[in-house]
Amino acid sequence: MRLSAKSRFAVAAMIDLALREAAGPVPLNSIGQRLQISLSYLEQLFSKLRRANLVESTRGPGGGYTLGRSAQRVSVADIIRAVEGAQELMGEEVADAGEAGLQLTRDLWSGLSSRMMDHMEGIKLHQLCEEQRSKGVDLGADVNAQPATARGITQTRRGIFAPRPVERLRTTAPNSVFALGAALAAASKS
Repeated sequence: MRLSAKSRFAVAAMIDLALREAAGPVPLNSIGQRLQISLSYLEQLFSKLRRANLVESTRGPGGGYTLGRSAQRVSVADIIRAVEGAQELMGEEVADAGEAGLQLTRDLWSGLSSRMMDHMEGIKLHQLCEEQRSKGVDLGADVNAQPATARGITQTRRGIFAPRPVERLRTTAPNSVFALGAALAAASKS
């Protein structure tokens, strides 16, 4: 079994969605801002989650995503299977191990993978949301200003996070040839 950053981000995004969907569809850009994940990466994840019927999308103004089924019926294993795919979860075979070495450990890794999936099957999205609420997750409008770690969501900085907003440079220079002429004429009169 392979658990990647993709799986961790998908679980975190689903928790964020489940916590906030009572107010209506949740836009991906707001999830991205709260979790500091780029919008394009979230679109890829939610495309896979939508194909697995874990989320539903609403288009147009006020649109966004809602859960495809209740949080009590969505397990962590469901989310991971949706974003990783069944083939990826079957386990990676070590390329440089000989056939005999592979046979010796195949059952071990297969059994471990099966137990991990069984364990994650028992962890429901509803439980994870309740844990976040008990930690005091702020669901208010100013959630974007609060860093994810302060909300109880841990993360590792990686290249897929949304870039920090750049402050616009304010200038007093004229923005056209006519404004430049007027500024020069005013400066020569002074």
